[in-house]
Order: sequence, then C-alpha cells, then structure tokens
Amino acid sequence: MQQMKLGISMLVAFAALALAGCGEEKKPQAAKTQAEAPSVPTIEIKIGHVAPLTGSIAHLGKDNENGARLAIDQANAAKIMIGGKLAHFELLAEDDQADPKVGTTVAQKLVDAKVAGVDGHLNSGTTIPASAIYHQAGIPMITGSATNPQLTEQGFDNVFRVVGRDDQQGPAIANYLASNEKPKVVAVIDDSTAYGEGLANEVAKTLKAAGVTVLAREKGTDKTTDWKAVLTKIKGERPDAVFYGGMDATGGPLIKQGKELGLSAVFAFGDGACTDKMAELAGPAAEGLLCSQAGIPPQAASKTFLEAYKAKFNADPILYAPFTYDAANLLIEAMRKAGSAEPAKYLPELHNISYMGATGKIEFDAKGDRKNAEITIFSMKNAKIAPIAVVKGGKTLAYDDFLKTMGSGGK
Repeated sequence: MQQMKLGISMLVAFAALALAGCGEEKKPQAAKTQAEAPSVPTIEIKIGHVAPLTGSIAHLGKDNENGARLAIDQANAAKIMIGGKLAHFELLAEDDQADPKVGTTVAQKLVDAKVAGVDGHLNSGTTIPASAIYHQAGIPMITGSATNPQLTEQGFDNVFRVVGRDDQQGPAIANYLASNEKPKVVAVIDDSTAYGEGLANEVAKTLKAAGVTVLAREKGTDKTTDWKAVLTKIKGERPDAVFYGGMDATGGPLIKQGKELGLSAVFAFGDGACTDKMAELAGPAAEGLLCSQAGIPPQAASKTFLEAYKAKFNADPILYAPFTYDAANLLIEAMRKAGSAEPAKYLPELHNISYMGATGKIEFDAKGDRKNAEITIFSMKNAKIAPIAVVKGGKTLAYDDFLKTMGSGGK
C-alpha cells in the first residue's frame, strides 16, 4: 500500500514537471514571435512657438499658442508619416514677453534645441529681430500675427506670414474711416513699437491722400496707461476721429480716458486693439469703436477648427489662433510633402505650397507674404467686437456679402 502511494506521488510529480516544462518552452516561443513583429520607425520633430505668455497681452499670446498646440495634437493623433517614419511632434512654447531682447534670446534657445520650424512670434517688434537668428540658422518660421511689412522686406527666404501686412491693413481701416465717418481732422497716436508706429504711419499716409487733415503725431509706449496729457492736448485741436496704433492693454485706457475728457471723436484701432477686452478695459466708452484685423475674423474660420478649439480649450479663439493653427499645419504639410523634417529639404515646399487651412486657401508670394490676404473691419457692439466689412483685392464687401463669397459662410 505504501509502495502504491509512493508510485502515485511520483507520477503526479512527473506530470507537474512535464507541465511546467511545457510552460517554460512556450515563453521563449512567445518572446520570439513578439520580436519578429515588424516595428514602425519613428522620428521626433520639434516645432517652436513664441508669444508673450506673461504681461499685459498674455491673453493674446496664449490664444496664439493654443492654435499651434491644437495643430500639433491633431497631427500626432493622425499618425503622420514623414519619409517612411511615424512622426511625433513636440511643441516647444516660449515666452518672449513682447520684448525684442527677450525675443532674440528665446529664438537662439529654439535654434539650440534644434527645432525644425517656428510658429511665431506674435509682435512685429519681436518677430523682426528674431527672424535674423532663424535665418542664420536656416530654420523656417511662419508668423500668424506680425504685420509690419519690414519682416518680409528683409529678403529672408525662410520667413513667411499668413496674415496681411500693415501697408494693407492701414489703408483698409483709414479708407473705411474716411468713407463712412467722413472726418475732416484726425489725430494719430502710436505706442512707439515697430507694429504700432508702422501701422499708424500707413493710416496717416492714407488719410492725407484722401484729403483729411492729420494732426502732428502723438506717442506713448507699449506700457502707457495714463494718456490724459496727450488727450488733453489733442482735445484742443477738435479732431473728428482718433486712430491709435497699439495693443488693447494700452488702447483700452486711451479710449476710456478720452471719453472721460469729453472727446466726441470716433476712435479707431488696428488689430492689436481689436478684441473684446477693449470693452473690459474701457467699459461703455468702447461702444462704437472701429478697428481692423489683418485677416478674416476668428468666427469665420472653418467649423472644424472652431469646434476642435472649443472642445480642447473650453473657449472661443480671441484673435489670431486660427492663423497660428494654419502656420503649424503648413510647416507639417511641407515636411510631409518633402519627406523630411530637415529645414533645407522642406523649405522649398513652403514656397510652392497651396494649402486649404482654417483661414482659407494659403499660398505665398516671392517675399513670403500671403497672397490675396483679407482685412476685416469691426465695430464694438454691445461689448463685443463684431465684423462689419471685409476688404480684399482693394474691394470692400459688407461682412454678410463676404460670407456668401466663401460658399459655406466660413463654416
């Protein structure tokens, strides 16, 4: 009996060893099968974005960054192949504080990080000096908001912009002001930046050509919030309109203080102050202001972009997010077409690109400017900036008529 039990125990033990042995033999086979599975080679691609993320216009900088980030996230989700490799894009976002010196510092930082391209900067005053650094490094850059003509007049073959220029925007708002408000005397003020002064120059030149009297230029800075001395001086000249070249952080206090001093003039602004924040900063004084944007209004961007932006950030785009979104996608599309993320190899594709983006069809001229760029005229109505007209190819269309020309109404 004892021998029988011993025999059974030996058989059970042998069976357990056999099963364990089978399990051990299967593991190497599974590992071998996994090793034999084909893997897709990948490529890491860094794209820089620069805008003021701190300071008085950080809200505009973050809006620009959001547009670029949305494009990057969508590209990664789409699993784009570049040169037979699965591309993974990384957005390197930098804060230039709207300061030219900081702008060149972060530009060099992005060059050292070996970014393949740059989406930015926001301000002309930072974009122009930074562009020289990108040019020296041979890195393509596309701005979605810098409008000073000098940027693309430098002759840099790596510099592009997807919005209109100030020598398009200035005449557009000036002609609209002259035709619809019919002022006889206009005061022009700027914030002494490359953007503000450049735009103010274009407005003054256009108004003078239209026979309007333009008063001697008054100036502030991009940090001026007390305009009482300037406005008191202007008030004595009895202007019918006041144009300010600058951003909303300084433009809001300007119009508020102007109304408080009893100026009955129409106030007009460029794109930097063409935001809903003007109502927040100026209160009821902002009602009825006129302003321009160097492109289509955000609400006229494609429906797919607007819905995706809202879903991701739980907000609507403020100003130029649709353009920075397009700028990032243009860089990616050029890389895809070239089959390479190397700047020297994909740069030619940018010069020849024809791309349907969130802001419409995008092609570049020989200077890197967008062909047939629109300029939109807005008015402040019930504390909201509302588009009232679009200027394209020298023709001014009522906003509703412009939407009809877009077929689906910008959607």
